[in-house]
Amino acid sequence: NGGPTFTHSEAFSFQVATDDQAETDRLWNAIVNNGGQESACGWCKDRWGLSWQITPRVLTEAIHDPDRAAAKRAFEAMMEMRKIDVAAIEAAWRG
Repeated sequence: NGGPTFTHSEAFSFQVATDDQAETDRLWNAIVNNGGQESACGWCKDRWGLSWQITPRVLTEAIHDPDRAAAKRAFEAMMEMRKIDVAAIEAAWRG
C-alpha cells in the first residue's frame, strides 16, 4: 500500500487467458459483481481499483491471424464489447 501518493493505474494490469465463454464469464463476473466495474475490450477493475484483462484465447488467436482482413474483423468486434463474447468473436473472425 503506497498510500495516496502511489495510486493504481492501468499502466499495470493482470491479464488472464481463458479457454471458453464459461471461464470468461466466471472470472469476469467474480470481479465485476464483487464491487468492480466494467470497462471496454475485456478490461475490468476489481473493488480495489486493480485492472484486469479477461482475454479468451480465441481472441488472441483471431487478432494475430495472418489473414489481416479476418484479424481486423475480430478486432473490430472486440472494440464494441465490454466482456468478450467468444461466439461473436468467432463469427466476426469467420466473416
